[in-house]
Amino acid sequence: MTLTTQFYTMLSMIGMGALFGATLDTYNRFLNRSERKKWLVFLNDILFWIFQALSIFYILFVVNFGDIRFYIFVALLCGFAGYQALIKQQYLLFLERMIQFFISLYNFGVKMVKKLIYSPIKWIVLLLVTILMGIGKGLLSIILFLFKVVYKIIIWSLKLVTAPIWWVCKIIWNLLPKNITKRVEKLYNKMAGILRKYIKKIYRVVKRWKKPPEE
Repeated sequence: MTLTTQFYTMLSMIGMGALFGATLDTYNRFLNRSERKKWLVFLNDILFWIFQALSIFYILFVVNFGDIRFYIFVALLCGFAGYQALIKQQYLLFLERMIQFFISLYNFGVKMVKKLIYSPIKWIVLLLVTILMGIGKGLLSIILFLFKVVYKIIIWSLKLVTAPIWWVCKIIWNLLPKNITKRVEKLYNKMAGILRKYIKKIYRVVKRWKKPPEE
């Protein structure tokens, strides 16, 4: 390994150490360990460390084809320590500002979507529903009115048609001999009595059938 390669390896590992410190703070900021379940935190930690190890090895492979020396770990520690001493507070402040910026941008986007898209669509839908309900009520009122008119016309027509027949039948009935009318009345009363008798029997059977069985 040439001196140039060693120099590039040292610089890249110092940078990776500092980047690891920033990544670790970012990871802890978004993880919220106290609000997560332990098994989920454990799984995320494993994935985080695997990702960091693969990233460092990839940079090392690009710089010196993966040749691992002792000074590489020293360079990583120096980069991490330099980040903790010099950059950490500024980075955390920058991270919080970026988080607040994106939160504000998200809230602004949500408000714009609600005002420009959701609210107009909601009011248009409500207006259409109100119009349709008004039209439906109007049509129902018209239909009920026409039904009442037709019903009255039918009743009046039946009265007009049956009235002459009723008067003719009444005149014929009055012209019949009394012995015939009495026989017809007796037959009518007899049939009505039989019909009432059968209706009472049917009512008793239905009443017994509806009555719950005694335990």
